[in-house]
Amino acid sequence: MAEGTAEAPLENGGGGDSGAAALERGVAPIKPQYLTTKEQFHQFLEAKGQEKACRETEVGDSAGNDLAEPEAKRIRLEDGQTEDGQTEEAAEPREQPQTQKRARGQNKGRHHVKPTHYDKNRLCPSLIQESAAKCFFGDRCRFLHDVGRYLETKPADLGPRCVLFETFGRCPYGVTCRFAGAHLGPEGQNLVQEELAARGAQPPPVRNGLDKALQQQLRKREVRFERAELALRRFSQGQPPGPTPAAAVPEDRAAEGAPRQDNCGVQQVPTGLGPSTPPSSPVQTCGPLTDEDVVRLRPCEKKRLDIRGKLYLAPLTTCGNLPFRRICKRFGADVTCGEMAVCTNLLQGQMSEWALLKRHQCEDIFGVQLEGAFPDTMTKCAELLSRTVEVDFVDINVGCPIDLVYKKGGGCALMNRSTKFQQIVRGMNQVLDVPLTVKIRTGVQERVNLAHRLLPELRDWGVALVTLHGRSREQRYTKLADWQYIEECVKAASPMPLFGNGDILSFEDANRAMQTGVAGIMIARGALLKPWLFTEIKEQRHWDISSSERLDILRDFTSYGLEHWGSDTQGVEKTRRFLLEWLSFLCRYVPVGLLERLPQRINERPPYYLGRDYLETLMASQKAADWIRISEMLLGPVPPNFVFLPKHKANAYK
Repeated sequence: MAEGTAEAPLENGGGGDSGAAALERGVAPIKPQYLTTKEQFHQFLEAKGQEKACRETEVGDSAGNDLAEPEAKRIRLEDGQTEDGQTEEAAEPREQPQTQKRARGQNKGRHHVKPTHYDKNRLCPSLIQESAAKCFFGDRCRFLHDVGRYLETKPADLGPRCVLFETFGRCPYGVTCRFAGAHLGPEGQNLVQEELAARGAQPPPVRNGLDKALQQQLRKREVRFERAELALRRFSQGQPPGPTPAAAVPEDRAAEGAPRQDNCGVQQVPTGLGPSTPPSSPVQTCGPLTDEDVVRLRPCEKKRLDIRGKLYLAPLTTCGNLPFRRICKRFGADVTCGEMAVCTNLLQGQMSEWALLKRHQCEDIFGVQLEGAFPDTMTKCAELLSRTVEVDFVDINVGCPIDLVYKKGGGCALMNRSTKFQQIVRGMNQVLDVPLTVKIRTGVQERVNLAHRLLPELRDWGVALVTLHGRSREQRYTKLADWQYIEECVKAASPMPLFGNGDILSFEDANRAMQTGVAGIMIARGALLKPWLFTEIKEQRHWDISSSERLDILRDFTSYGLEHWGSDTQGVEKTRRFLLEWLSFLCRYVPVGLLERLPQRINERPPYYLGRDYLETLMASQKAADWIRISEMLLGPVPPNFVFLPKHKANAYK
């Protein structure tokens, strides 16, 4: 974020100079009475922070509380910053500040601490779950089995309320919960709210998890992909893939691929996920076998994806997690998509990659996005997902610009690999039962557009919808999106629906985008800067949201995060990390009441300004230490030696 900071040497109410600077190209036009300098901005935050801490100290001393730890935290937050906003170690003295070279671009070498590092003395899961069975590993278990010893080293509770206990009537983390005081009895037992727990005994609100048995089969490569292999054989023989006629499928394979029903009538996942069996071995089935079980759906018979005119939240790496999507759904997002998942990692059964596919019950139109470079892995992954997850569409990422993906032939590189691209699209389309969509950019090089030539081919290959980001790979997120070119591409793609994406931060931007003839708009960074943008577009108004309302949004995010990632130390620190990543974007929002001209443009960086209250000013800070201070308001003190540096830099202002 240090690249996006603005050095605006303006005094408060600086007259004509302030007005001139406000009209400077690429700088948000803030009213002169709110403008300030970098030094005054940080002095204000430090003075207010010390004043607030002093008040807390006085209250704490009167109550007889030991506040030595918050004092150390405050010192670190004020002084533990390098020039580029990089947080230093808490024990670093004031007299010896670290001088580091100003980083540019992506923070590739950032110090990353896993959440497990903050909880070294972890309690054995067999004790947390209160199960009668003994620990499976016995003496070889690397976790603690002494609850008393664990409680001696466990940090203090972070608050009096447990989100999981209040939502579901029971906290599954028991004594390890960082809010355990809300649900532990006098003898340390885990309390349960019977009525709430009974009401909560419904289908889990989050779907698309990875089954342990399937994970083992994936790791041992025991999963069969018959439909994918058939499509790949046709590619190798030079035949275009098509629907497999029922007569061409052997009877044993037809029965093998048919869905089964258990005694309760619940349909099970088709076989083919288990170890290989000889073709001659009989397959036991339960329930009638219909044509629907054997005959593949033709493209015209697939479920239609009708999202014209709807607001589509883009798949956002790191920040587009499930709690953030719940926030956007609450503000009016119609379509959501999971973060980009790498197909090879999914085929290997990596739990961290499968976590990107999880879907909350509030996501009524939901898709997953896959990234890959080769037809075999992408087609097999599509077949695997069609068996195991509940989605409304599958999207192929052909817009990722990062080198790690591009140099392996994925992302934007597929736009120059038309043969492989065609095989991926046709193969996935054959094995999927849901519509297939594609997200692309204008091209690879800045002035060499490719999208208008690809769109008619994608339409012929069977793609249901394409989203076009109006920038090339070379541009990344710099300069403005080319909506004039998107308008040309709408005609080239017709009658296939085309969604447009790029630089939408207000309802005026959305209205201008819809005038190009696109079927709808996808919102990416605009949702990170102001997730209430969906409400503004639907209600056609500017929302001058207060700092307290914005803090309530962050508080809801932390509640959703604790519910999703857990309320133990690992879950709390994972929630904090994703909150801090989001705050690195939120700080670029300028409140409506402070702007001289509406609306704020996404490529206009905010100069240093003092908000209408302390919290509004704190939220405008682009220093990582101030984001940490906000996280401590919601999740309590950070662990010792806590370090955070955002994943992305604000290079979009260039």
